[in-house]
Amino acid sequence: MSEQIKIALVDDEQLILEGVKMLLSKEKNFSVTMMANDGNVFLENLENLSAEDFPDIALVDVQMEPMNGFELVEILKNKYPDLKVIILSSHYKTSVLGYMVKLGVSAFLPKNSNKKLFIEAIAKVYKNGIFFTNEDHAMLLSYMNNSSKKKSLFEMNDDLSDREREVVKLICQEMTNHEIAEKLFISPRTVESHRQRAIEKIGAKNTVGIVIYAIVNNIYSLA
Repeated sequence: MSEQIKIALVDDEQLILEGVKMLLSKEKNFSVTMMANDGNVFLENLENLSAEDFPDIALVDVQMEPMNGFELVEILKNKYPDLKVIILSSHYKTSVLGYMVKLGVSAFLPKNSNKKLFIEAIAKVYKNGIFFTNEDHAMLLSYMNNSSKKKSLFEMNDDLSDREREVVKLICQEMTNHEIAEKLFISPRTVESHRQRAIEKIGAKNTVGIVIYAIVNNIYSLA
């Protein structure tokens, strides 16, 4: 990985901010370009950034005041849909994961995660847009066993066509539009069209939503 990954940190605990920054600064491909201990301040700072300085990934704490992490993420996803968000939290529950799925968050990491997992998650989110641990997968499977929760994750406007399901499955396999186009003998533009239609039908916010939908509906398995 040769690209420099620009990372923003948002946490209302200064020691956490400094600690995470120190940890990430030891990775040559990571660069912490912004820190904020308040969601409102973070949003203000983002508005003043040039495209060149804009972060690739934001690591956001859940429990903050006056704006909590989920409120911040909801605003970020509406204003900056391409910004990848990793949620950091001391609370690791199925209900939180479900909310994360609805918001289109790229990963969910407990604050007691080890360094290896932390670094791996950031690298994979940057490359693929999403990262799941085995625990996340188990939680998703538990959603599949609860029909009301499963239904609440997505509001299907129409069934996916066979071709759209095919494209969705290849997206889950981390293939680019060009790679999918070559495999299916169609143009990259047609692949993008299928991708966008799938997103609209599923009611997902981004590629993260596509992957979650595919897992929940047995189109793709992480195992």
